[in-house]
Amino acid sequence: MSADFESIHNYHEHAVFDAVMAALKDHPHLQGSELLADIACVALNRLPPRYIRHPVDFSFYLSEKERAEIEKQIAESVAFAFQFVQARAAMRART
Repeated sequence: MSADFESIHNYHEHAVFDAVMAALKDHPHLQGSELLADIACVALNRLPPRYIRHPVDFSFYLSEKERAEIEKQIAESVAFAFQFVQARAAMRART
């Protein structure tokens, strides 16, 4: 029996990556920065994991209210992550 584990991923990954890239308009100084990966990691760690094989598998079963709540959680996590990572980078730069 062969298992296709390659198709399993966290539902929030792509949404967080997209949100980080969209937030760059407010943080143009980070364009191309390696800190973007750190920001995505911090944001993802603040969200509950939702493992899926296909996005439609998860989205199909969400109500509009649940979808809106997830989008709100992602936006809040990304905003926090930008602040957190930039503050840590500034602290490191002072030492």
